[in-house]
This record gives sequence, C-alpha cells and structure tokens, in this order.
Amino acid sequence: MLDALTVAPLMRFVADIYPVILQSDLYRYLIGAGGTFLLINVLLSARLASRKIRQETPQARQIIREILTSLRTVVIFSLVGLTIAILANLGWLPVYEDPGQYGWAYFAINVVALIVAHDAWFYWTHWFMHRPKLFRWFHRLHHRSYNPTPWTAYAFDASEAFVNAVFLLLFMAIMPTSVLAAFIFTAHMMLRNAIGHSGYEIFPANREGRPLFDWMATVTHHDLPHARPRANFGLYFTWWDKLMGTEDPTYYDEFQRAVTRCALRTRRPAN
Repeated sequence: MLDALTVAPLMRFVADIYPVILQSDLYRYLIGAGGTFLLINVLLSARLASRKIRQETPQARQIIREILTSLRTVVIFSLVGLTIAILANLGWLPVYEDPGQYGWAYFAINVVALIVAHDAWFYWTHWFMHRPKLFRWFHRLHHRSYNPTPWTAYAFDASEAFVNAVFLLLFMAIMPTSVLAAFIFTAHMMLRNAIGHSGYEIFPANREGRPLFDWMATVTHHDLPHARPRANFGLYFTWWDKLMGTEDPTYYDEFQRAVTRCALRTRRPAN
C-alpha cells in the first residue's frame, strides 16, 4: 500500500518521466517507420524496383490512416512504459540502470532472450488474433493495409496495441532487465517490424533462390499474411511457423519470384 509520503514524490516522478517516455516512443516510431520508408520506399525504390513484392503502390490516404492510428499505439505503448517506470521506481520490478551490473554475458543473454521470447509471444498472440471470433476485435484494423508500408508497423486496434505492449512488462517481471537492453530490444522490434512491412524483398537468397537465412522471417514472409491472412504468424523467425505447420505453402515460390526478377534484371548478356 502507498501512503501519503510516497504518493507525492511518485506523482512528481510521473510528471517528470512520462513526457520522456512518450517522446521516446513517438521518436522510435517516426524514426523507425519513417526512416525505413524514406530509405527503402523512396530513396532506393528505383534500385529495388525488381524486388517489389506487389506492383501496385499504396495510396496516400492509406498511409495517413496508418500514421494516425499508429499515434494511438504510441500512446498505449507509452502508458505501459510508464507503468514499468512506476513499478521500477517503487522497487517492484527488477529494472536496473548499469548494463554491466550482472556482467556483459548476462546483458547479451538478456537481449537475446527478449527477442526470442517476444517472437514466441508475437506468434501465439498473432495466431489467436486470427481466430474468427477475435479477429474483428483485435486485428482487423491492421489488415486493412492489404498492401502494407513501413507506417503499417504500428497500425493496430487499441486492443492489439495493448497486447503487444504488455509483453515487455511481463518479461521484466520474470527476468531482471537493464534500461539499455530494453532500448535495444524495442529499437530492433521497431526496425524489423517496419522492414517487414516495406513491400520490398531485401533479404538475400542462396543459389537456389531460397532465403539465405531460412530461420529469419523475410519481408515476403510477413507480406503474405496481408494478402492472404491465414498463415505466417511469426515476426522475426520462422521457427514457430515451421514447427506448428502454419507457414504459407506458397512462401518459397513467392520469395523466389521476387529475387528471380532481380536476377533477371541485373543479368548481363554474354559477349
């Protein structure tokens, strides 16, 4: 229980820290999604034209809708972030400042554990959100972006945004986590999410036209559910989809089609 002597400093702490958290979440979205859009969809679009997964270009009104709904997601993420900060301030959550407090080996394990655990969380919550009775309440808004852009990364219903945001709070309650590890995790999450919605297959292929790193979810892997929302529920890795048999059977063909267009375009005739 909190007494009057605790509440007043806590309220001052909230007033000081929340603008910082909100600003951080907003900048992460604008820099992550906006930077990816600027680099891949604008500056490199001509060079990557042969790797464009779908030929049509999303309309401006779709992008505006995605940005506006993503701002709500930013607020929800920031409120969960504020909850983490309050619990840590009260000593109820094992969050620490010095990244080397438990040694750098622990720090590295902490970051990897965050990413791997989040992929599992994302897979199973994503799978449940695709159940017919839950889809309209959690995931329908995200799939309005049939042809996604990096701005789609945060275009969630409020319910889905909360489910995605609460992962970090739950993880931190289980494993002591440094502020830097959480920052690296959220930056990686934002970047992979934005790239996965970019619409250009930038992941490398082997000589057979299959993904060079088959354990990683390529752009095609994440783009397919927006065209056919029935499979490919992982975010960073393909492990769960392969294990549970939920990988789209056309995935390798679609990936090969994107990289083959690139190979045909860049191949020079023999002298």
